[in-house]
Amino acid sequence: MTETKTDDPIEAQEGIQDPPQTLIGILKQLGPGLIIAGSIVGSGELIATTAVGAEAGFTLMWLIIVGCVIKVFAQVEFGRYTIVHGRTTLDGLNEVPGPRIGVNWIVWYWLVMFLFSLAQLGGIVGGVGQAVTISLPVTAAGHDHNAYQDLLIEHRVNNSLLDRAQAESMPTMFEDLQARQAVVSSAIAEIEAPFRDRDAYRQVTREIEQASGNVDAVRPGDSPVAGSDDEAAAELSRLQSEEARLRGPPPANDEMIWATVITAISIVILVLGRYRLIQTFSTLLVAGFTFVTIGTLIHLQSLPEWRVGWDDLVNGLSLGFPESDGSGTASGLATALMAFGIIGVGATELIQYPYWCLEKGYARWVGPRDQSDQWAARARGWLRVMRWDAWASMAVYTFATVAFYLLGAAVLNRAGLNPEGSQMVRTLAEMYVPVFGKSAHAIFLVGAFAVLYSTFFVANASHARVCADAMRVFGLSSGDAKANRFWIMVFCAVLPIICLIVYGFIRAPKQLVLASGLMQAIMLPMLGAAALYFRYRRCDDRLRPSPLWDICLWISGAGLLLAGGWAFFDNISKAF
Repeated sequence: MTETKTDDPIEAQEGIQDPPQTLIGILKQLGPGLIIAGSIVGSGELIATTAVGAEAGFTLMWLIIVGCVIKVFAQVEFGRYTIVHGRTTLDGLNEVPGPRIGVNWIVWYWLVMFLFSLAQLGGIVGGVGQAVTISLPVTAAGHDHNAYQDLLIEHRVNNSLLDRAQAESMPTMFEDLQARQAVVSSAIAEIEAPFRDRDAYRQVTREIEQASGNVDAVRPGDSPVAGSDDEAAAELSRLQSEEARLRGPPPANDEMIWATVITAISIVILVLGRYRLIQTFSTLLVAGFTFVTIGTLIHLQSLPEWRVGWDDLVNGLSLGFPESDGSGTASGLATALMAFGIIGVGATELIQYPYWCLEKGYARWVGPRDQSDQWAARARGWLRVMRWDAWASMAVYTFATVAFYLLGAAVLNRAGLNPEGSQMVRTLAEMYVPVFGKSAHAIFLVGAFAVLYSTFFVANASHARVCADAMRVFGLSSGDAKANRFWIMVFCAVLPIICLIVYGFIRAPKQLVLASGLMQAIMLPMLGAAALYFRYRRCDDRLRPSPLWDICLWISGAGLLLAGGWAFFDNISKAF
C-alpha cells in the first residue's frame, strides 16, 4: 500500500506504517501519555494530593493510589476507540445512548465540566504567580507581605515542633525551638503593632467578641431557627479571617502581575507550538522537580522528627478512613474524594488523551478500518504501543503522586499546615525545609513553577484541541483541516485569558482546583459507562481484550461510579 500524506486537522503526519516490534521501538513511539502526565503532575499531585496528606495524614494513601491506577483501564478503552475508528473522544461520547438535545447528554455535561476546569486552571496560574512573587516581588508592598507571611508560617511550624519535642522528650530540640520562637514572635509583633492600632482592626475584634458569645449561646436543638448555630459559626469564621487579614501587611497585586505576564508568554508559545514542542517541554518540566521531590522524601528518613516509618506506610495501605472531625465527615475524606477526580488521569485527561493519540499519529498509522488481516495486525501492534504509553505514564505520575502525598502527610500534617489561599505555595514549600533548610524555598519555587506551569501549559493546549473539535460536534464549524487549526489557535489565545480572569476574581487556588475535581469526579461514572459501551458495542471483534482485562474494566467502572456517586450525593446533602 502506498504511503500518503494527509493534511490532518491536528497535525500533518506520515500515512500508514507498521508498528514497532521491539521494546526499544515501542519506547521511541511513546508520547501522548507523557504529555498527559505533564498536565497531571501539577494541580492533582502538587496541590490536591498534598492537601489530602496535610488534612488526613497517612490514612488515605491507599485511596490516592487507587485513584491513579483504576482509571487507566477506561483510558485505554478511549484510546482503543480512537485508534480503531479514527474518531475523536467527543464523537464517541456523542454515540453513547441517552437523551439528546442536538448532541448527547454526556457531551453537554462535558461542557459544564470544561467550564469548571477553566476555574482549576485559574487556580493553577494563580499558583504560578504566587511562586514567582515569593521569589521576585514586584512592589515594596509585595516584599513586606512576603516577609510577614514567611514569619507566620515559621511560627506555626515551630509551635507544632515544640509540641512534638515536649511529647517525645527531646529537651535540646525543645530549647532551641523555644529560643527561635521567641525571635519569630517578637518580629511578628513588631510588624503587626501599627496595624492593630487602626480603627478597622479594633472594630473587627469587638465584632469577634460578640460573635463568639453568639456561638457559645447557640446549641443544637435549642435554637429557635434551624441552622442558626451553623450561621453563627460561619459568621465567626468570617470575622476571624477578616481579623487575620487586617492585623498585618495586606496582600499586594504582585502575584496577579506575574500571572498576567506568564499568561501572555503562554499564549505566544501555545499559538506557535506543535506536538513535539509540547511533548518535550512538558516532560522536561515535570521530570526535574519530581526527582527533587523523591530525593527529598528519601532524605527525610534520616531526620527523626520527619521520618516516614513502616507503621505510617501500613496505616496508609490499610484501607481505612480518618476519624471524624466532629461534623460527621472524616477529616480529609471530603478533600480526598474531590481530589479523586483529578489525581492520576482525571476526567478531563480521559477525554483529552485520544486527541494526543491522534496528533501523535497512532490512528493514522493504523489506517482506515477494513476487513483485511493486514489492518488487524497493524491495529493490534499500535494498540500495544498505546497500552505501553498509558501504563508507562501511569507509573510516572503514580510514583510522583505517592511522593507528594507522603511529603504532605509527613511534614504538613505533622506541622499543622494546610496549603490554601494566598499562602498555598508558601505552605507547600515547607515540605522541603527539613531537608534543604533556608534554601528550600528557592528550590521548591523553581520546581513549583515547573510543575504548575506544565499543567497550565499542557491543559490549555489540550483544551484548545478538544474545544476546536467541540465546535464541529456542536455544528459551529465545518471541521475540516483549516477550520480545526483556526479554532485551535483561537482557543490557545482565549482560554489562558479566561483562566487569568477567573483567578482575578477568586483568589483561592486550592478551592478552584478542588471545585474542578468535584465536577470531574461526578463525570467519572459517565466516562466509565462510555468505556464499557466502547468495549462491548464499538470494539472490533478481532481486537477484543482478554477476559481478565474485561474484569478489570468492570472494576474500574464500579470504582468510578462509587467515587462520582459519593461526591454528588454528599454535596447534595450538604446543600439541603
